[in-house]
Amino acid sequence: MTEEIIIAGFGGQGVLSMGKILAYSGIMQDQEVSWMPSYGPEMRGGTANVTVILSDSRISSPIIQEFDTAIILNQQSMDKFEPMVKPGGLLIYDPNGITRHPVRKDIAIYQVEAAEEAARTKNPRTFNMIVLGAFLKVKPIVKLDNVIKGLEKSLPERHHNLIPVNKEAILKGMELAKKYS
Repeated sequence: MTEEIIIAGFGGQGVLSMGKILAYSGIMQDQEVSWMPSYGPEMRGGTANVTVILSDSRISSPIIQEFDTAIILNQQSMDKFEPMVKPGGLLIYDPNGITRHPVRKDIAIYQVEAAEEAARTKNPRTFNMIVLGAFLKVKPIVKLDNVIKGLEKSLPERHHNLIPVNKEAILKGMELAKKYS
């Protein structure tokens, strides 16, 4: 099993931390892992993406041009990465701010209204965990217990009180994932 994932959006959406949590989750399952972030010089609002590879065997290179899964959180990322999903792959996106929805017929496409849910619960910082939950519902490549361990590993200890809220957000994302037609 090898899963090559791109997570892309604006800085401040939790793109890099979502990738880091996914990478730590893979480590907790004794998988080989690659985590390669890419972002502009802006703190928030600039583009950011992270490539995560989870595999049962050695990873030869963290640099890839096609992805099994694309998790898309803004229009620029949709325009750039939708064509780079392998045929038969998966694209998950939040429709908030998307003006041109995905059009490919050779991939599975799922939508998760994470921004809307995060706003509804008045907890915008859970946005990325809602999206992660949707991904795990569609492609359960890491166990929820290992995701929680990944959260513990990536969050500073002073923020461990937020783990239950994040777990709740992941579970909500699992409920909200819906096939896009």
